[in-house]
Amino acid sequence: MNSPDTVSALQPAAPAAVNASTNTATVWSLADVEALFALPFNDLLWQAQQVHRAHWDANGVQLSTLLSVKTGGCPEDCAYCPQSVRYDTGVTSQDMLPLADVLAAAQRAKDAGASRFCMGAAWRSPKDRDLEPIAEMVAGVRALGLETCATLGMLKPAQAERLKAAGLDYYNHNLDSAPDFYGDIIQTRQYQDRLDTLQAVRAAGIHVCCGGIVGMGETGTQRAGLIAQLANLNPAPESVPINLLVQVPGTPLHGQDPLDPLEFVRTIAVARITMPTSRVRLSAGREDMSDAVQALCFLAGANSIFYGEQLLTTPNPGADRDRSLLARLGMHAE
Repeated sequence: MNSPDTVSALQPAAPAAVNASTNTATVWSLADVEALFALPFNDLLWQAQQVHRAHWDANGVQLSTLLSVKTGGCPEDCAYCPQSVRYDTGVTSQDMLPLADVLAAAQRAKDAGASRFCMGAAWRSPKDRDLEPIAEMVAGVRALGLETCATLGMLKPAQAERLKAAGLDYYNHNLDSAPDFYGDIIQTRQYQDRLDTLQAVRAAGIHVCCGGIVGMGETGTQRAGLIAQLANLNPAPESVPINLLVQVPGTPLHGQDPLDPLEFVRTIAVARITMPTSRVRLSAGREDMSDAVQALCFLAGANSIFYGEQLLTTPNPGADRDRSLLARLGMHAE
């Protein structure tokens, strides 16, 4: 059996010199990240737990609720997305929700225990005129005492600054995949477009929420490449959602062989080790995960979940199920 000292000799050590104020860590090579994925499962989780406990409450979970404030009709061709106008998925397009409806949903989320409220709109990129109602939503949600997050597509620098002025705390814009797999799932925007939006968000002083999707048919090396890309953003994202592909009929990725659940847990653990001071969030795909798999994800270092029955247009475990699971695990909301 490997002792802890033997395990540490088999792999890159977890970055010891992490600046908590900037969330900046050691540069991770693809080979380093692949070496983590290749560890025996127990050794990987042991290291992830060490890193997690050094930076976070081991039993705390941050709860976020996500609301689609403008649904469907997106011109992009993201092969996983039921909101693309290019695919027949049964999603009905919906104009932007009234402010009162959004604030009512935010209040319900707060009453249910959420501390962050995320607003999503199916745009390639918002027009400047779209930002006025979004800014009102952000200000209103913040006035309720919730952290605010938005995901609206690509942003220009001035648009990011407008959202910051409205009080936006986080902006979500996922890398989705490793660069060398990106062209297999999206043709209507480039990887650099995503990096440019993240730069605009950073420059505006908004916290970054950025992760990806696994189970899209990528190789293990490409899965490691996604984590390396995220970990090497400078600084690393404050929030890292790890999504398991939800296979929606009508999308090109429907029918993929499902990802081994233990490989998903490994992905969470490697994200935790390489991004010690980031929130690692269990995101899409939890509806199909067993309680045992989710428990392993928390053990591997996940410390945030999307909370509520709907994630934009895909199902999510109900709040009662999540509260029950957290209670059974002795975990608490932060």
